[in-house]
Amino acid sequence: MNQHRSQPKWIPVIAVFFGFFIMGFVDVVGIATNYVKIDFNLSNSLANTLPMIVFLWFALFSIPAGILMGKIGRKNTVLLSLAITTFAMVIPFIHYNFVWVLVAFALLGISNTILQVSLNPLVASLFNKEKTASVLTTGQFIKSISSLTGPLIVGLATEYLDNWRFTFLLFTAISLLSVMLLASSRIQETRYTNQQGSFGGVIGLLKNKYILFCFLGILLIVGLDVGINTSAPALLMKRAGLEISRAGLGSSVYFTAKTIGTFSGAFLLLKTKPFRFLQVSLVIAILAFVPLILGGTLWSLLAAIFVIGLACANVFSILFSLALNKLPEQSNEISALMIMGVSGGAVILPIQGVVNDGFGLMASLSVLLFCLVLNLLFTQNLKENGEQK
Repeated sequence: MNQHRSQPKWIPVIAVFFGFFIMGFVDVVGIATNYVKIDFNLSNSLANTLPMIVFLWFALFSIPAGILMGKIGRKNTVLLSLAITTFAMVIPFIHYNFVWVLVAFALLGISNTILQVSLNPLVASLFNKEKTASVLTTGQFIKSISSLTGPLIVGLATEYLDNWRFTFLLFTAISLLSVMLLASSRIQETRYTNQQGSFGGVIGLLKNKYILFCFLGILLIVGLDVGINTSAPALLMKRAGLEISRAGLGSSVYFTAKTIGTFSGAFLLLKTKPFRFLQVSLVIAILAFVPLILGGTLWSLLAAIFVIGLACANVFSILFSLALNKLPEQSNEISALMIMGVSGGAVILPIQGVVNDGFGLMASLSVLLFCLVLNLLFTQNLKENGEQK
């Protein structure tokens, strides 16, 4: 007990932010989908069920996770999610067939849902309200580092170990380390009350237009994020002639841009009004879709992917922080609802897959462009219904 009392204050902060690194493991699904598609000879529509399996759980488990968090606390809920992630990551390495891949990705989706619902309010509770957007953006920066290294690790495992599934073995070890670090940390949740939520209470928040537009914005931006992550390798293979072992470059460039964007955003959001930052970011991303859809060279495609990743890097954390600060007394319910919006990955990808099979890859990218345009419209409605100008 004395050891806990003398524990340095920075240890719990590191332990909590380490959770964001584990959160980024879910993005390996994008590049993994391309490998699984080839390994099991899947169609575009069937292959896109893999990311859908992951993100479907955000719709089903977000509210139960919020209710659970009210009963057992945020730290214990985060620990549970990390333990499930550890188990999910080892499955594809031990049992590699389509059914077990579906099971592993489903567990990854469940664990990531629980993690995002509980980790965001846990880390926000450690800092002042004015720093919420910046703190959550810092978390997304760490998540982006994880997302960035995923495709690189997959490529290296394929190139030098002749088996891309060694990636999951490394992820298992890192997840286990995160469990041990957080379990040994003493954390006091100070700012947000740890109230117990209910299903009706969470859904009832959608009656508030401000919260509704935050939710829809997150649903669309996550759909775009997963869509780009999944489409980028396929785009480089089709338009630039890259082999699959090198096509992961598209995902790496995207997450490099997100890493740079979230790092700079953590500082810019301390001095910039979130609404203005959000609107400018979405406009830039929309304009970058022109060379993405029309570009014919490797460098033009990579440049477009980079700009979109840079511009969209902070959209999620801004929308989440706006909703959290709007109703801080309902933080658990707000968190559950906003993370339910992450199911946008399960909503947008099937649409993309159907459009891809029917009209081609370029047409499927227009689905993502439409997501950005709608998000820009929702942002304007946020300004009209919000208090920050």
